[in-house]
Amino acid sequence: MKEKKSFEIDMCTGPLLGKILLFTLPLILSGILQLLFNAADVVVVGRFAGNESLAAVGSTGSLTNLLVNLFIGLSVGVNVLVARYYGGKKEDEVSATVHTAMIVSVAGGVFLTFLGFVAARPLLELMDTPGDVINLSVLYMRIYFAGMPVMLLYNFGSAVLRAIGDTRRPLYYLMIAGVINVALNLCFVVGLHIGVAGVALATVISQCVSAGLIVRCLMRSEGCFRLSLTKLKIDWGKLGRIARIGLPAGVQGSLFSISNVLIQSSLNSFGAIAMAGNTAGSNIEGFVYTSMNAVHQTAVSFTGQNLGGKKFDRISKIIVECLILVTLIGLIMGNGIVLFAHQVLGLYSSDEEVILYGIQRLKVICTWYFLCGIMDVLVGCIRGLGYAVMPMIVSLLGACVFRVIWIYTVFAWSRSLHTLYISYPISWALTAAVHAVCLFVVRRHLEKRLG
Repeated sequence: MKEKKSFEIDMCTGPLLGKILLFTLPLILSGILQLLFNAADVVVVGRFAGNESLAAVGSTGSLTNLLVNLFIGLSVGVNVLVARYYGGKKEDEVSATVHTAMIVSVAGGVFLTFLGFVAARPLLELMDTPGDVINLSVLYMRIYFAGMPVMLLYNFGSAVLRAIGDTRRPLYYLMIAGVINVALNLCFVVGLHIGVAGVALATVISQCVSAGLIVRCLMRSEGCFRLSLTKLKIDWGKLGRIARIGLPAGVQGSLFSISNVLIQSSLNSFGAIAMAGNTAGSNIEGFVYTSMNAVHQTAVSFTGQNLGGKKFDRISKIIVECLILVTLIGLIMGNGIVLFAHQVLGLYSSDEEVILYGIQRLKVICTWYFLCGIMDVLVGCIRGLGYAVMPMIVSLLGACVFRVIWIYTVFAWSRSLHTLYISYPISWALTAAVHAVCLFVVRRHLEKRLG
């Protein structure tokens, strides 16, 4: 029981702000560590393998997210379901959900490995990836997707731990894997000169380490969320509930990725240098996004547990405090990156033209990134309350459809990178406004139905 006292957080009683920060800060650090995996890839390949290799690594990002997000969405379903059962003291339900989730993660990972290998080249060709980049992009993507089973295993295992309030142990495991990833990057790319293949191999090996540690943690844990190999089986009822919450979240992520794939395709027409600058800028802004996304995950877990415990007064406080926190993070980090954009981009490339393209992206995206954080926290609260289809539909219309229309109208009329990038903050503001109305309606409905 010492383990429980050390790592779990009681989300249903006591002051909220301290617990929210205790939960969120390890998530921010974990997300930053995961981004450092990618940053190490991008920095090493940009410095030692050239602009074409840098563009190749970056050109796969939106496509990879398109294929992976459906299963990452299922991990959201796992998080919500475990949090609700845990908050409601339903230990048998927690155990059945955990064991179902582990099987689904491995099966989904095997499927993604096959899909990534087969679909890499045709999908990259559909995105009009330049001829001097596409072979390297295909190689990187196929090796990267070989690690999908362990990547999903880590994500689903982390979702279980987040649901019971433990965000620290996943951070420790990522620190170990991060050191391994950086060391292997330097060994494969600088020492052995195998370029994008070495970067992808380093990522896969480090993911194997983090997944192994998370499984070991669950198997050694005490209580209802302990993983036991003898109990591994699919509870079809739990899988259905995970899918009802997680699939809409995954579809939403994939729909966002579709719009991003279209934007990447439009950006590819500006050439490899612009692609390289966009890759570096996108990688940097990811540090802001992952910090804000940690608050989104906090909102999911805290609202889920308090819904299970029928603590509706606490849910209102969770919403307000998470919105304030994510706005501060977005404003401070986003504008701080814009202020030092040239210096930070210089870590990724010494090419001044690449740096200028990166600055152009950061000035538009990071200045207004707090709007994306507000949008995601509102979505997290709605999902934590058990509603997944509603935010999916709103996001489809408010962000994805809007961006597609923007590309074929405004961007077609004025073909510039600024016109392309400005579609992001406009879509965030529109979507966040609608989500706020939906959350108000959902919360009132649940309070009347369950209170």
